[in-house]
Amino acid sequence: MLLSAVMNYPDQLASILKLRKSSGLLAVDLFAGCGGLALGFEAAGIETIGFEKEFDACETYRHNLNSECHQVILDTSTKLPACDILIGGPPCQPFSVGGLQLGLDDSRDGFPAFISAVRRLRPKLFLFENVRGMLYSNRHYFDKIVSALSEIGYLISYKLLNAQDFGVPQRRERLIVIGHERVFAFPLPVSEPITVGDALLTLASSVPPESKFLTESMDRYVANYERASKCIRPRDLHLDRPARTLTCRNLAGATGDMQRVLLPDGRRRRLLVREAARLQSFPDSFEFFGGETSRYNQIGNAVPPIFAWHLAKAVLRQLEVPQQDGIPVFKGRIKRPIQPELAI
Repeated sequence: MLLSAVMNYPDQLASILKLRKSSGLLAVDLFAGCGGLALGFEAAGIETIGFEKEFDACETYRHNLNSECHQVILDTSTKLPACDILIGGPPCQPFSVGGLQLGLDDSRDGFPAFISAVRRLRPKLFLFENVRGMLYSNRHYFDKIVSALSEIGYLISYKLLNAQDFGVPQRRERLIVIGHERVFAFPLPVSEPITVGDALLTLASSVPPESKFLTESMDRYVANYERASKCIRPRDLHLDRPARTLTCRNLAGATGDMQRVLLPDGRRRRLLVREAARLQSFPDSFEFFGGETSRYNQIGNAVPPIFAWHLAKAVLRQLEVPQQDGIPVFKGRIKRPIQPELAI
């Protein structure tokens, strides 16, 4: 589906990632962030309701999805509405290859809350996304998570998927874990890698008024950083290939591996918020709230929406939901209440 010969990448995102009329299937979205995962599910016709601790991310979610997003620090006793599907991205810092990998001993661990939600809500299916680091130094903790979820009564399927195989112009490998009564049929790659040039188009050579250029001292720092890390090719964005993984650190931080655009005149500028959003597959109509650092962090933490859309379509197939013109059809369904006072 991506890329077509008659429609450019931003236009395709706008066409696919529209809010669809829901016919009754509800997904509760834990650790929802700004709504990247939810946007993919909403575009597939699945209603969402979010739970997220960051104020700006909640504002972004509500504004773009027309769905409720409760600002709350999730724990094992947080009240949640009944749902068909449970989705989310429990905090991944404890398992990041670049982090301390403290796992269970890290206060940022969101898995006790997620497992508790599965136990209390008993959804038909649950899905969570996390970094590939869960399968490395903290594999013992991942095995505990799988064991706990299996004991609740779910068959657990998991797989490393690369977002660049699903229409995202970025090399972003993520662990997808599914709980259902049957083995999950993961989506198959659907596209050749989409390049930075495909995604940014003329933005890659533009110099908007808000551009921030690297100084001479920053250029020297970058050169030293790349020499020390033995980079074969500079870490600028290259128009002929997908981007490196977008993270909060390389979007918002003044680091040697920051995401940056190399202009035709040789100058380098930092990646703009809208450019970062497009490389994360957010449609241009998606508005981010908060200051610049907050907006970068929301983008860096998000699940790419077009990747989420492919996952959502696989979920619908797994649940054997009939579809008409690509939209799920539910007959005789009644929406479950989502008011907090009626929650579990």
